[in-house]
Amino acid sequence: MATLEGVPPPRKHHLGALMSEPTTGTGLRRVLRLRDLVLFYVAAVVGMRWVAVAAAAGPSALVVWLIAAIALFLPLAFTVIELSSRYPDEGGIYVWTKQAFGEFTGFMTGWTYWGANLTYLPGLLYFTASSALYIFGARFQHLQDSPAYFISVSLVGLSLATVLNIVGLQVGKWLNNIGALASWLTLTVLIVMGLIVGLKYGPATPITAASLLPSTGFKELIFWATIAFGLSGLEAGSFMGEEIEDPRRTIPRAIAIAGVVIAALYILGTLAILLAVPQAEVTGLSGIMDAITATGARLGLTGLAPLAAVLIVVSTLGGVSVWLAAPARLPFVAGIDNYLPRAFGKLHPKYGTPYVALLLQAGVALVCAILGQAGETPKKAYEILVSLGIVAFFLPYLTMFAAMIRLQREPAGPEVLRVPGGKPVAILLGALGFATSLISILLAAMPPDGEANPGRYVLKVVGLSVLL
Repeated sequence: MATLEGVPPPRKHHLGALMSEPTTGTGLRRVLRLRDLVLFYVAAVVGMRWVAVAAAAGPSALVVWLIAAIALFLPLAFTVIELSSRYPDEGGIYVWTKQAFGEFTGFMTGWTYWGANLTYLPGLLYFTASSALYIFGARFQHLQDSPAYFISVSLVGLSLATVLNIVGLQVGKWLNNIGALASWLTLTVLIVMGLIVGLKYGPATPITAASLLPSTGFKELIFWATIAFGLSGLEAGSFMGEEIEDPRRTIPRAIAIAGVVIAALYILGTLAILLAVPQAEVTGLSGIMDAITATGARLGLTGLAPLAAVLIVVSTLGGVSVWLAAPARLPFVAGIDNYLPRAFGKLHPKYGTPYVALLLQAGVALVCAILGQAGETPKKAYEILVSLGIVAFFLPYLTMFAAMIRLQREPAGPEVLRVPGGKPVAILLGALGFATSLISILLAAMPPDGEANPGRYVLKVVGLSVLL
């Protein structure tokens, strides 16, 4: 049988026999250690834009974060830990759903997840572009309404992340790591300054028992989907299962550490903005920068905004690198398994990375960034991309949580890390995660309050989701 140079043969085994090898059945190298994976999860999950979105909803967002953590984050964490220990292969969700429901479902789940990520990356890049303008002060703020500027930044950001990840994950991981540290530093500074301003001048947004109660209005229900989306992403590390040192041990430890960091940054970051800025003045696209600028001005730190903007840009580029590299492993392993053309499974002859899959990922993401601007302002395009990303992203979550339930029928060896409480608790968590994902899909497809053309909005969100 003819073979394609650089493409490993189809996999005929699981990873258990390969644990001690520096390279794996796919030809990839194990370069991710515990520190790298913790920072990877922080970069993958923490989005500073979600902190701003939460603060714009008011004090009740603090309670919604806690509810979303119970309804989605905990089921997701336990699902990823158990399924990663059962099948720690490259491909993650693609492998899990294939084992649970067969090859077609596994392929379609992987394909849907990969397509969903193509809508998420442009949203990250738009946020990067918006934040970058604060580096240069007020004289460039008019570019917030320039589609050409946003598309140009998307091209530059994607190119940087693609080149670094093609050179090798041992190089690309540093953009992930630095991005995660930039997120931590930015939000920590914001939290400290917000607390100081709140104690010194009083909270800019009153926080009372009544204001903490989540509303059940239509607008607030749509907001719930965004908060749930902000806590998603823990499954991404498992896409690179054969690039993690001792994944059965490293993944659960990394999730436990990162989970505490993620929860603290989201909840305390939201509180800091509410203390520093009136709720009515917070926006999702530039809310973090507005909060830092306003807080710095009140404390006499007027030069803080450009430095914070640099950190936010670095942080978001780290997120771009994570969400470029991890999902690119899906067409890579599908190419190895012959579900896609084998060229997708080809490794770079010098760097040993899935460069064809990475180039494909970057190219299609750039096209999505351009299409997202069609007939819209950058702000409206950003809102559409967020809603589209939520709908498309949670679709493969349905089969992932269903796989968690289905695989409880399978025997589990001593190497499998079971959910505390065994099968009943695992099934309950899978059902809770499934229900939360389904509700989030339905809510995210709804047009926001004040949408001038709700029909076109829904058509874009649902139509592009179906197309992907």
